Amino acid sequence: MAYTFFRFLRSIRSVCAPVTTVIGFTCLLLFVFILYQPSFGPGLSQRLGWQSWDDISFDNNLATSNSNNASTDVGQGQDSSNSDLPEGVDWWNVTTSQDSVDSASLPLDVWAPLLPHDTGLSEITVVRCLVNPNVAGICAPDTTAEQDSIKGNWVRLEKNMNYENGYLSGYLHLYYRRTRRQDVNLITNIRLLPPREEPAPLDSWTKVETSLRAGVYGVPPLYLWYQTGKTASEMSSDEKSNIITELDLHFGNDDPWYGFHKLRPPTTIAEPGRKENSFLIYRRGVHVAPKAPPLHFSRDGRFKIMQVADLHYSVSIGECRDVRFSPCTGSDNLTNSLLGRVLDLEKPDMVIFTGDQLNGQGTSWDPKSVLAKFAKAVTERQIPWAAVFGNHDSENGLGREEQMKLMQALPYSLVEPGPKDVSGVGNYVLKVKSADPSKTHLLTLYFLDSGSYSDGQWTFWGTFKPTALDWMRQDQIDWFLQESASISPIERPFTPDGAKDLGGLWTRQSDQMTPESRKLAKPNAMMFFHIPLQEAYANPDIDPATKRPYDVGLKGNEGHGAAKGNDGFYEKAVLVAMESDHVTKNTKEVKVVANGHCHITENCRRVAGVWNCFGGGGSYSGYGKVGFDRRFRIYQIEDYGETIRTWKRTEQEDVVGEQVLAGRGAPALRRA
Repeated sequence: MAYTFFRFLRSIRSVCAPVTTVIGFTCLLLFVFILYQPSFGPGLSQRLGWQSWDDISFDNNLATSNSNNASTDVGQGQDSSNSDLPEGVDWWNVTTSQDSVDSASLPLDVWAPLLPHDTGLSEITVVRCLVNPNVAGICAPDTTAEQDSIKGNWVRLEKNMNYENGYLSGYLHLYYRRTRRQDVNLITNIRLLPPREEPAPLDSWTKVETSLRAGVYGVPPLYLWYQTGKTASEMSSDEKSNIITELDLHFGNDDPWYGFHKLRPPTTIAEPGRKENSFLIYRRGVHVAPKAPPLHFSRDGRFKIMQVADLHYSVSIGECRDVRFSPCTGSDNLTNSLLGRVLDLEKPDMVIFTGDQLNGQGTSWDPKSVLAKFAKAVTERQIPWAAVFGNHDSENGLGREEQMKLMQALPYSLVEPGPKDVSGVGNYVLKVKSADPSKTHLLTLYFLDSGSYSDGQWTFWGTFKPTALDWMRQDQIDWFLQESASISPIERPFTPDGAKDLGGLWTRQSDQMTPESRKLAKPNAMMFFHIPLQEAYANPDIDPATKRPYDVGLKGNEGHGAAKGNDGFYEKAVLVAMESDHVTKNTKEVKVVANGHCHITENCRRVAGVWNCFGGGGSYSGYGKVGFDRRFRIYQIEDYGETIRTWKRTEQEDVVGEQVLAGRGAPALRRA
């Protein structure tokens, strides 16, 4: 009996053990994956994504902000997916948010007017000093540690307001305090008034006791008044965006820097032939210059470039040179009007300034004031633009690195400083892409710094007198070849994607291009720099049929405009970079080398299969020749990058010197 009972227990155990195990494991899984709900507290939760850990915020406002700031940048040099674009919206026609700036990270005690400060000013003063205030902080405004901690440290506007008034007038500098404290009243308005005038209501205004014309005899004093409003904690967002955030000094009568406004009357009063008006300028809130849209061909395969050579702008309104009409005053303004008229006629997709934007020669002594106006006609029309430096751009007391930063801060600018370990400033590449969703790279634009002067001598007065032009160096050759080697070949001639979606628009390509064998090769390229190479004056290629040289256009009597020195850029770089290493071995990647520098030379000459073209002078402020119309060179690239056509548009609105440089209708190249 007992034996039978124990056998029964063993049989139950052998059956229940597996069942108990299964039930227990099921309960464990139920608890872990369903019943167990851990609390993550106020921080971020984490989940295992497809490839990595993703951060997820419970703050809906933060999530929205992150989504907005993460908008795809389809700007120059960027690529992005088209899957998120609305139907019917072109990839290049998408408005992107401006780069967000953490104003809390910007320095408060450094004068840097290009910084996008949204932090307000708390106090302003003016100090006159008989010696340079850079010397050991002499003549700094009085302050205490308590005032510094509350209102901020004094910041000096580095430009001397008595710059043009002579040494006896001394140094006159404006100082301000900037603070992030929420309990300090901030400056909301500024006015300039003569001695016996006062703003109303007077209780909210403070007068700076030192005149903005102190040290200058024979002119009436001018005093700065500033109005303080609410504290930062009391202001609404609209009120905060309207506070004074920066002060600067502008020389000349032209418009001030982007985002700034002039205070009138001028602090320095102009005297013809001696000095220009100078103005205190101010900025409200933050004004980030609009970005240039991505460079792209039109749907029918066209892209137009307008070259602007040798503007030679000055701080003043400029002096006319070698013109046939009289009187001629304000040459910079006349040139700007001419430039605007040609822009409206040609409607280019891009403008390229090929050097000597600044006149140098002692007339563009405040480069920032000059750079504020040189691209005005282009930026007003919202046209993307690029630039290279000329020899005169280095004659202004401001290095090319600083000038490059200024140009980058202008609207619709595409300029880049380039690698720091390569000679010059402004060695960079821009790519023009197709209009279809494939965004295929169809045209390469190379920009190089041809330098300024390789030799010169210092005069008794401490000025540098140049004696020899500079040239491009071996490291620039290496840089160009490296950039060229990095460009991927494409199937040419290019056929746009999306023909079914866009109806019969793309089918017209067969009418535009003659049938030819397709090839895998790099896109055509153009190169822009200021000082021409020696090869631009070499013997041109000869037409085998007519025995005439491939040389179209006018050659001025300026002589040889190239530098005497040469590291072999043409032979080692331009003639070495090929479209392909195996299909078209004798076809150069660079089809056109575009220069400035020589104002009355505007020919295109083909040397060893590559066209060397001068822009011709387009400015009344640069030297010219009576009877030689000012002009601008146009490059129209057609057939999705295959054909390059050029002409000049003169001040009389005539089209001259039209010719085909590459592609359909161009002179044939001799094959190896």
